[in-house]
Amino acid sequence: MRKRQGVAPTTTAPTIADGDRTGTPGGRQELLVPRIAAHLAEVLRLLDLDMRDPNLASTPERVARLYLEMFRGLREGAEPDVTTFPNDEGYSSMVMERDIPFYSMCAHHFVPFFGHAHMAYIPGPRIVGLSKLPRILEFYAKRPQLQERLTEQVADYLWKNLSPLGAMVVVEARHLCVEMRGVKKPGALTVTSALRGCFEEREVRAEFLAYLNRSRSW
Repeated sequence: MRKRQGVAPTTTAPTIADGDRTGTPGGRQELLVPRIAAHLAEVLRLLDLDMRDPNLASTPERVARLYLEMFRGLREGAEPDVTTFPNDEGYSSMVMERDIPFYSMCAHHFVPFFGHAHMAYIPGPRIVGLSKLPRILEFYAKRPQLQERLTEQVADYLWKNLSPLGAMVVVEARHLCVEMRGVKKPGALTVTSALRGCFEEREVRAEFLAYLNRSRSW
């Protein structure tokens, strides 16, 4: 049942050309702040906001730094270095980490969407430290993003780097572009999923969903 394999897809992360690898103050990332801030200040002026207002005076710089933090997944070299280990024990059952919180920015309206991801894989020759799964999610969330694309990118990363028998990712999120504008439906939840390998089989997928729906006992 758990022997289906496939060709692992590849993903290429976009980069901020002038960014450094750390984003620490004083690095080349800091040189982007005044450039981004100048454009943001112009937007505020076009909205007829009074830039002499002390509450707005430093807003362009604050937003510039916010963007550099929120979009650090675009920086070259930011992809997490995931250390894997030989599966010497021959573990062949599901490994799942659920309810991993994340925050991202909608690529369509540049307002946040946020929620939880649930990630699982069935090991092949190698396993990964559990702390690395949230790092993978964080990397792809920190960029202008679509929930559908985020879900696929995380699943692709697991499939490519672990060579598992299967991988599955489910993302549940609230989108402020749905809640604040347009249809204005507070609390609406969007759910996306991505399947790889043996998770395309109904029985394996049902096991994942059973774990997902199980209530905590602590």
